[in-house]
Amino acid sequence: MNNPSTRIARRSKPLLLAVTALALLAPLTACGGSDTADGDANTLRLWHYEDKDGALGKAWAAAIEEFKKTHPGVKVVFEQKAFEQIQQNAGMILNSDKAPDVMEYNKGNATTGLLAKQGLLTDLTATVKERGWDKKVGDNASVTARYDAKGEMGGDKWYGVPNYGEFVLAYYNDDLFKKHNVAKPTDFAGFEAALAKFKAAGVTPLANAGNDHPAGHWLYLLALSKANDTWVDNYQLYKGEVDFHGPEFTYAANKYKEWVDKGYFEKKDVGLKGNNMTEQFVSAKRPIMVGGNWWFGALTTDIKNFKWSTAPYPGSEKTPGSGGNNWVIPTKAKNKKLAEDFIDITMSDKIQKLIGEEGNVPLAVKADTISNVKSRELVNAFHAAQNGRGLAFYPDWPVAGYYDTWLSSTQNLMNGAKPDTVLDELAAPYDKYVASRS
Repeated sequence: MNNPSTRIARRSKPLLLAVTALALLAPLTACGGSDTADGDANTLRLWHYEDKDGALGKAWAAAIEEFKKTHPGVKVVFEQKAFEQIQQNAGMILNSDKAPDVMEYNKGNATTGLLAKQGLLTDLTATVKERGWDKKVGDNASVTARYDAKGEMGGDKWYGVPNYGEFVLAYYNDDLFKKHNVAKPTDFAGFEAALAKFKAAGVTPLANAGNDHPAGHWLYLLALSKANDTWVDNYQLYKGEVDFHGPEFTYAANKYKEWVDKGYFEKKDVGLKGNNMTEQFVSAKRPIMVGGNWWFGALTTDIKNFKWSTAPYPGSEKTPGSGGNNWVIPTKAKNKKLAEDFIDITMSDKIQKLIGEEGNVPLAVKADTISNVKSRELVNAFHAAQNGRGLAFYPDWPVAGYYDTWLSSTQNLMNGAKPDTVLDELAAPYDKYVASRS
């Protein structure tokens, strides 16, 4: 339920391309030439799926240029892939002689963890310690880079390296707060008071999208407001039993239904995608949006007619979030040392600072080195969450295919289903998977 982002108009999910594995093997974009012999010791083959105009796309392009400067005589063959191309076909490609030397890959048990379990990714543990990357990536953010023998995150071996972070926070239209004389909330009581005051003024307060990840994020965020570290570890890492009719999820489902009934979300939001949600905020139709920092960069560009700000969601000390997607080195990579050198460049102060200035969250640079005030506030908020164990991952991560369950269940809740029924729907695949592990 988390994703890299580009512009608002196409940021809900990376575009699903109907590609074959053969298409994935073909270079789409190349820097420095695309003709490379297998095993060429002077060639680095690199894949990623970031939009060239986004913060990460700009950062990776700068890292490639820096790599060329520090590795004269080495050819860089870069191939732009679609997120879904890699997501759907990575296992087969990495098990062939066409594997790149380094690529960006999605974090989580069903992705990085699965490939690590299958032996398709290089164990980077020793390299991480030698190069000091573990010191730059905090413990909370590194959970999704480390896996155990079952391919479950939080293990003791590093199979990927994240160098940016992501989390869910609140976005406020400051002008609408001022216009309707609504106080910016600093706690949950103030947040609900703001919702009620906006609604009384005829303004639907909350942006939402029921046909995409935001609705599930809301339900999980409400559960997290009643959760502690043990609950998160039990749910995400299977360290103990999870009761879907316990106080955390029960509160979340009931509060969500209450807000729908009160009109804090509109019922028609059930069919919306993430880009529709951000448009509600950008067009000043909704004064509050609670969503990922991946929307931040484009909002900075797209909002021209009102003042806006961000803040941690005031209702919970925990929020959906984690370290970003991983740089991974396939087991069958031809030039692993070059791949390590490239990853090291993405962890450098120069590239990390660029990530921050462009509106994303670098993991390995101090916020006070970033000149962009809004970006600096964003980075400080992430580090506060990370250092306080406030990053609670994403609700669909524990079970493969769980995203669809969360999507349909939250839609059912928005359409009037009883909270207990919705919680049963969420519990069924989770309990089935946990039982299969024993």
